[in-house]
Amino acid sequence: MGAYTELTAAGVTTRDAAGLTGVSRATATRRRARTAPGPRTAVEPANRLSRVERERVLEVLNSDEFVDQPPAQVYATLLERGVYLCSIATMYRILAAAAQVKERRRQARHPARAIPELMADGSGQVYTWDITKLPGPAKGVYYDAYVMLDVYSRYIVGAHVHARESGPLAEEMMKEIFGVHGVPTVVHADRGTSMTSKPVAALLADLGVTRSHSRPSVSNDNPYSEAWFKTLKYAPVFPDRFGSLADARAFMAGFVETYNHGHRHTGIGLHTPADVHYGHAATVSQQRSAALAAARATHPERFSTTADPKILALPTHAWINQPTAAEPVAA
Repeated sequence: MGAYTELTAAGVTTRDAAGLTGVSRATATRRRARTAPGPRTAVEPANRLSRVERERVLEVLNSDEFVDQPPAQVYATLLERGVYLCSIATMYRILAAAAQVKERRRQARHPARAIPELMADGSGQVYTWDITKLPGPAKGVYYDAYVMLDVYSRYIVGAHVHARESGPLAEEMMKEIFGVHGVPTVVHADRGTSMTSKPVAALLADLGVTRSHSRPSVSNDNPYSEAWFKTLKYAPVFPDRFGSLADARAFMAGFVETYNHGHRHTGIGLHTPADVHYGHAATVSQQRSAALAAARATHPERFSTTADPKILALPTHAWINQPTAAEPVAA
């Protein structure tokens, strides 16, 4: 290293000095930087929040209203109220600094699959449904929750809780849903006994609805229903057991109402399912953009672009197993 320094001091180029001494220029540059005289002073970023601002963000995140919600949900809710505190990433950094970031859920891992391939570019086109078990008042006692949702809007169009699983009950649920929300083009489900039952098959055939089923033992072929069940059962309010069938039905009714009208879904631009399902998303997007524009005008140094964050963009399509080919696949 000393020879390299002497050669460069004498006017030899760094390339030639590196070739003569065998010391790479990158190594020499790092060593000179470490041995440079004088104290180093850290330059604080211009867009850094002040201590008071960071404390305010943490106070909001830990408030009774938001303590059980992830930063993305808090971010979207505040924007709709015309309030901008900081970005989602900054919220996570502040929580991490306070040792308040951790994953509460078990993460599932499923292999990528290609079939079936379904696409929806609007509400009312593709419905998916499944049945999940709700724990009853005693060990071994369970209730069956039949849940159908719209793939594009993520809106729960129907949720019924029964003491058993059967095809006629599934048929009854579908008749009620189709009467309220209209008949979809496709109904997708796994291959459970109710999903493949004759009453359900006959009803869908009579209405001209295309039936779609997951492949055997491939739960990822029905991702929207499976994801919603995870949202349900890992919610802080989900009980260990339900005292009765009536309790389970009351809980599901309240949870679905809150989810449809209060949950900001990351898959639909942090909109609520109801806003997307009923066409109110454009108005909400305008309110959010106005709040961000006002924040940029107040603190331009905290923004690197005038575009709204991509997480707020509503996708144009929703897929079940999107194909890799460029050609679109009809639902």
